[in-house]
Amino acid sequence: MRSDLPSRPRSSTLATTVQSVTPMAFVKAIVEAYARRGMDPGKALNVAQITPKELADPASRISAAQMECISGAAMQELDDEALGWFSRRLPWGSYGMLARASISAASLGVALKRWCRHHALIADDITLSLKVTGDWATLYISEQRDLGVLREFCLVSVLRNIHGLACWLIDSRLPLLGAQFPFAPPPHHEVYAVLFPGPTAFDSAPAALRFDARYLALPLRRDESALQQMLQRALPLTVHQYRHDRLLLTRVRQALASQPARSHNADDLAALLHVSARTLHRQLKEKGSSLQTLKDEVRQRRSRDLLLRSARPIKQVAEAVGFRNEKSFIRAFQAWVGQSPSEFRRAGQP
Repeated sequence: MRSDLPSRPRSSTLATTVQSVTPMAFVKAIVEAYARRGMDPGKALNVAQITPKELADPASRISAAQMECISGAAMQELDDEALGWFSRRLPWGSYGMLARASISAASLGVALKRWCRHHALIADDITLSLKVTGDWATLYISEQRDLGVLREFCLVSVLRNIHGLACWLIDSRLPLLGAQFPFAPPPHHEVYAVLFPGPTAFDSAPAALRFDARYLALPLRRDESALQQMLQRALPLTVHQYRHDRLLLTRVRQALASQPARSHNADDLAALLHVSARTLHRQLKEKGSSLQTLKDEVRQRRSRDLLLRSARPIKQVAEAVGFRNEKSFIRAFQAWVGQSPSEFRRAGQP
């Protein structure tokens, strides 16, 4: 998805400006792509400020900026946006073409289906598919041939690319409910918590990402002009963490309503949503809301319904809507509607 890439680092401190978490194994995969073409990776390594000593150390890490530089230089020199993953090269502009084919879609779901379908036209070594099962949407990669030593780098990169593109298309975080990979945990397995925030499983085929299916209905927020700008530096899409989540309020309300026993406090609720409690509070504040406001809204609606449509004792209603004791529930309900639960129930009887 690149049309113009930096030919040299933008500062002399490229390797130290941000945290270095990208494993050297991915750099070695790029070096292997050069070796298969009988070409020298020295220039690309120099551009990214990666020394021979670092390259030889499996425990070394590089920054996202360094990864952008070496990937960009390699794509140009090899004229292969797939960096050797597939049996045939993907010439310059291949992924940009897929992005253009997707950006006119009415929703994210349609855009991702187009991406999967069109990807098969440029590379038949893997097949991408999007499937919806209940409340979950899953992006799968089916391997059509042995990807060899570049397998991990290929599967990780393809999933990171499509996840980054999806976030960019809807201008929103797309929280992952899980990621899985068909190989054993690599020596740098701890990096996957950064690459794919959320639960990660290894030795699970096929490679896949899972997320809330409701995001598929969101309309796209990008146009051709935005696409042109994005293609100037597309790789940061795969590392950019969007602060804004367009479905956050919906997800919070659903969690509070469906799992009241597991959402008593911010830490428990944040764990259900795969975000930190700090992030949850900040994003709700940015949307002009708060966790307590949403709790009261959901609990009040649920308690009204139970009081009028069931004969449950007040204590059971309190437990069902997430209160730890009956007294706290009665006090809160009176603040909401100006009546006790018993008075509200009697007033609502035919």
